[in-house]
Amino acid sequence: MNLAFGKTNYLLIATGICLAIVGMYLLSMPPVDNKISLNVAPFVLAFAYLVVIPLGILYPHKDQEKSQKITGQPAKR
Repeated sequence: MNLAFGKTNYLLIATGICLAIVGMYLLSMPPVDNKISLNVAPFVLAFAYLVVIPLGILYPHKDQEKSQKITGQPAKR
């Protein structure tokens, strides 16, 4: 079975989703003018959406790297 992503990719995407959930929870903590709601939560959400999830999508799959080194061409699917 040839999957588009490897184990590392799925792990990074799952980590990003978990961080986004934690960021949403921190954002919803009362009171609204809480330091965590205003300062920490936006950074956690930005890190999850702008770094971790795209890294999980763009991280190269090991099989693709090996086939590119051997043949010099991208792996066929």
